[in-house]
Amino acid sequence: MTPGESEQGLTASDFDFDLPPQQIAERPATVRDASRLMTLERASGATGHHRFTDLPTLLSPGDLLVLNDTRVFPARIGATKTGTGGRVELLLMAADPGGEWGAIGKGRLREGDTLTLDGGLDGHITGVEGDGFYRVRFTCSPAEVTGHLERHGILPLPPYIRRPADATDRERYQTVFAANTGSVAAPTSGLHFTDAVLAALGERGIQTCRVTLHVGPGTFLPMRVERIEDHRMHAERFVIPPQAAEAVRQTRQRGGRVIACGTTVTRALETAASEGGTLEPMEGESRLFIRPGYRFRVIDGLVTNFHLPRSTLLMLVSALVSREAVLAAYAEAVREGYRFFSYGDAMLIR
Repeated sequence: MTPGESEQGLTASDFDFDLPPQQIAERPATVRDASRLMTLERASGATGHHRFTDLPTLLSPGDLLVLNDTRVFPARIGATKTGTGGRVELLLMAADPGGEWGAIGKGRLREGDTLTLDGGLDGHITGVEGDGFYRVRFTCSPAEVTGHLERHGILPLPPYIRRPADATDRERYQTVFAANTGSVAAPTSGLHFTDAVLAALGERGIQTCRVTLHVGPGTFLPMRVERIEDHRMHAERFVIPPQAAEAVRQTRQRGGRVIACGTTVTRALETAASEGGTLEPMEGESRLFIRPGYRFRVIDGLVTNFHLPRSTLLMLVSALVSREAVLAAYAEAVREGYRFFSYGDAMLIR
């Protein structure tokens, strides 16, 4: 299958691959930009092997690199149910404009249940959405809830990292350009960037701009259906500021490429774009499921990490190149000893 062809007949099993457990990165590289970087050519499927510090030389003057400036917050917290004293755990996502929080809950919860978060903050369950998702409202403002989580919450490392979060993760599971709090998972391709890499991009004439997409708990959930068209994406809030929309317009005008840093940036840009590819400033929610057959409106290339088997993120990458080329590149990455997933190495698709 080549880019743009239909996904009809593809199943989750078509996006499976073998990965030795020892290649799942439990900790980040000693230095952020010391990670490895595989290149994958969209036109030919050819691969190359580099270091992340090489990124500025692998892009062209006039290109635009779009970054996600979301900030991860300590969104995992225990709670006690009022009356019964039963213990539950919540993984909260950013509050909506009405002040309600989405959450994944561990433990038995029903609509109307009241509870107290560890550290002493009261709330109640306002809705049950299935698949362990809930709506929660607290007795104070979202800003106060965020402050409470900063003091009492736990950084929610992905479930395939089989160790508790520590002080190092507070720094390293966060990009150097993180600014807007709201994610329960890092935009992991951004973890490789340093101030030195960003400066080198600028010196080479490669512009950067920033958008925000707050990564929600749904990113941790496996695909539970075999037919990929039956999968339902959970909503994630995003903001395309005027500066980013203008940077994309100017890049298109001068004939440069728009390179998304991460699947989160890709989904934000593609959700906000018109059918003709025009990008306007926007704030909203994305449920966009990008898979083979999707026609990209904005992005020309992608910086991304290596993703889980059968994941929607792997399907997005396969829509930009082809499933066969991506799986062949992944098999090569396994043979070459690349590190996978959130704290792992990176790939540049161009």
